[in-house]
Amino acid sequence: MKNIIHIIFFVLFLTPFACEAQQQPHNTQFMYYKLGYNPGFAGSQESPCVSLIVREQWLGLEGAPSTQALTFNMPLMNQRVGIGANLRRFSIGITTVYDVDAVYSYRVRLGQGMLGIGVQGTLRSLSNDFNETIAIQSKPGDLTIPDNNENKFMFNFGAGLYYNSDRFYLGVSTPRLLENSIDFNSNDNIVSREVQHVYLMTGYTATLSEGLSIRPQVMFKYAENAPVDADVNVNFMIQDKFIAGMTYRLGGNKVNGKGESLDLLFGAQITENLMFGFSYDFTLSDIQDHTDGSVEVSLHYCMGRRSSSSEFENPRFF
Repeated sequence: MKNIIHIIFFVLFLTPFACEAQQQPHNTQFMYYKLGYNPGFAGSQESPCVSLIVREQWLGLEGAPSTQALTFNMPLMNQRVGIGANLRRFSIGITTVYDVDAVYSYRVRLGQGMLGIGVQGTLRSLSNDFNETIAIQSKPGDLTIPDNNENKFMFNFGAGLYYNSDRFYLGVSTPRLLENSIDFNSNDNIVSREVQHVYLMTGYTATLSEGLSIRPQVMFKYAENAPVDADVNVNFMIQDKFIAGMTYRLGGNKVNGKGESLDLLFGAQITENLMFGFSYDFTLSDIQDHTDGSVEVSLHYCMGRRSSSSEFENPRFF
């Protein structure tokens, strides 16, 4: 365990931070979307797995954040290597972002579990659709509004460490390391950039009784010059088939100090291979007077049957 902590602190302190604010969307079901945050997760499941996540944030607000993500990862070489890919669409207002990630991890035995050392490359597309804007005067007469859509492509890369055993996991990652300009103008005066985000996630499963276990887990999100953010979750697993839990998300605004949201999460292992997840966020910040909350739905499918012959076997959706 000491070796794991040393490695994580090494990554944290040697990662250069030059951030302005948080730019990345968050997910209530982060525990089932780990590949989207940490490339070291690739190959940690015992068979090829596909996950689909759809999130609609702040229902009732026009132009509110919306996320759709499809992920795939699989182990190779007796779980010593993992490969994966993420396809993600995120929109807010008139801006739409598409990300395509290619992920690779190398996994080594460490104590009672395995440590994944992961890297990823990302191709990103940004676009602004000014046809969706509403001007207070005639658009042709307003020179500040472009008369066409803006598009921009860029490449980035990231890295992460992910350790897991049969009951415990711990990961740290920085999915995007380059501070690319995200300005659409062609001059040298850069106003806005991509910023680096650091994610630290951990969780542990404890058995309460026969057929009932509890899994507390937390994900910290850090970006320089942005408020500290974290999702603190407790899930209960019933008969290894049903999940019921609650998450408290920090953030929101400093005035009321209540945090961003209180989230309810439910899941069901429909078959040995298929899992369904649903969550609803009750907004706590001042925006709660203008929204009906947020909803997130996920599907997870792992191919083949669980095998007891693998060198390192772990729960399918942990």
